[in-house]
Amino acid sequence: MRWITCPGWPGNLLALAAGALTPLTLAPFDLWPLTLLSLALFYVGLRQLTPRQALWRGWLFGFGLFAAGTSWIYVSIHDYGAASMPLAAFLTIAFSAAIAFFFAVPAWLWARWLRRNEAPLADALAFAALWLTQEAFRGWFLTGFPWLYAGYSQLDGPLAGLAPIGGMWLVSFVLALTAALLVNLFKLRTRKLFLALGVVLLLGPWIAGLALKGHAWTVPAGAPLSVAAIQGNVAQQMKWEPAQLEAQLQLYRDMSFSARRTDLIVWPETAVPVLKEFAEGFLGVMGRFAQDRQAALITGVPIRQLTPEGEKRYYNGITVTGEGQGTYLKQKLVPFGEYVPLQDVLRGLIAFFDLPMSDFARGPADQPLLQAKGYSIAPYICYEVVYPEFAAGLAAQSQLLLTVSNDTWFGTSIGPLQHMQMAQMRALEAGRWMIRATNNGVTALIDPFGQITTQIPQFQPGVLYGEVVPMQQLTPYLYWRGWPLAVLCLLLLAWALLASRMAKTL
Repeated sequence: MRWITCPGWPGNLLALAAGALTPLTLAPFDLWPLTLLSLALFYVGLRQLTPRQALWRGWLFGFGLFAAGTSWIYVSIHDYGAASMPLAAFLTIAFSAAIAFFFAVPAWLWARWLRRNEAPLADALAFAALWLTQEAFRGWFLTGFPWLYAGYSQLDGPLAGLAPIGGMWLVSFVLALTAALLVNLFKLRTRKLFLALGVVLLLGPWIAGLALKGHAWTVPAGAPLSVAAIQGNVAQQMKWEPAQLEAQLQLYRDMSFSARRTDLIVWPETAVPVLKEFAEGFLGVMGRFAQDRQAALITGVPIRQLTPEGEKRYYNGITVTGEGQGTYLKQKLVPFGEYVPLQDVLRGLIAFFDLPMSDFARGPADQPLLQAKGYSIAPYICYEVVYPEFAAGLAAQSQLLLTVSNDTWFGTSIGPLQHMQMAQMRALEAGRWMIRATNNGVTALIDPFGQITTQIPQFQPGVLYGEVVPMQQLTPYLYWRGWPLAVLCLLLLAWALLASRMAKTL
């Protein structure tokens, strides 16, 4: 144990390996017990380090996590960004190295201000609070990168029942607390009261999670709606080619014409790969077709609008026609994919920084939901579904969830499967059905318990048929969001900081 807790390369390499375990805990592997091992190794590895040593070890943990868990970024840069293999590898490594500081800085703070080895129970609680603060900050800072959160490992695990209560955040908090308590239980053996409290804190959340798993927090708001989700499987290299526009529109038109009659017809993100104003005729034809079938057609389409000053702005959008209405403009944009940070410097350096449709603007925050067949639908375009608090804000106003995406950028990597898992967690948190329509997979329907009820194979065209049920009432998480847990974490961190400073002055 000493070589883990003390400075040196054995502990550093173990921290790197502990971070790299993370992808194995998530889709498609779902080896969730490894989450506890990874967290425990991270926690133990910081026990005897100076703040500077902890900074380095925290960075190694983060680098291992992101290098292994976001390797699909290489596919986007190399296969679709026209970057050479060495350059794509360098940019992927550089990205992982940069965002690894999301773990390095908390590790430094832990060793400098918060660690209390002499109080194992309080130390475990503070560690869980710091871990969750790190995840929340990572999902907010500079628009955020809310990927590879520990809580997603429990989608099918014993703690899944806690997600509708406190969201994925509560699940992450419990995982971190459990890992730290498992490490510290032996140190509590001589103090029976603290040992008993530790056992309660250790077992209580897992018992509650199991007891609440499958509990229905919401109820149907109406009859089931039949769905046809169209997966066109358009190659990314063809997506924005003007010569391929007509073929793509015909593909979605013909697949819809030949599909069974349903209440909802859903096309994926930018299924119409031309500005909406130039596709009004086509959308009008499809709207009349949907109206004749007493259906609502929902599709992704880029949209151009003029500001009051006359400036043109471009948005990634969703629009509804037929028996529905509304247009939604994407609010959470993908860095480099939909906008380029520091674009005056980066544009023109390599083709990756000039990808098609990489100059989108951010949609306003006060947009109304989409309306279809008399129900309100919360829309999420691609990346938006990975933001727990943002998604909860829209879900609380809706009866049904919808996410459209184009995960072709990730190729055959694990990226689309990780993305799918996060969409499942949003349905579980909200207690609502979700329709997920993508260009090449995973196209699926998800029930209010986060389980896939039906899906079609990746990487081939097809139509997914199924039913979804509009739901009403709010889960505790939709009602309270993450605020109760945020207050708890702030109190725990303040307590740890105050106690640590008092101990150093005595």
